[in-house]
Amino acid sequence: MTQFADLPNFGPKSQQMLEQAGIHTIEQLRELGAVRAYLQVKQHGGNASLNLLWAMEGALSGRHWQEVAKHDRLSLLMQLEDMEKSSRA
Repeated sequence: MTQFADLPNFGPKSQQMLEQAGIHTIEQLRELGAVRAYLQVKQHGGNASLNLLWAMEGALSGRHWQEVAKHDRLSLLMQLEDMEKSSRA
């Protein structure tokens, strides 16, 4: 079974934050997607920076987190904002 730490961009701290948020498998991460998973980490008290969002998206798409931050930052931030608004409504 592949561990989070086996994915690109992930280390033990990232894995710990995901597990504390109830995300224990890569399949769960894929089902949630990077933005929902990031929100779930934040909602469970995770002290996650946006670098975790970039790392998760990169892991799911097979890219380095810095490439994600450079090319997909605006799109991911807009998705994040939309999900935060809908969760408050």
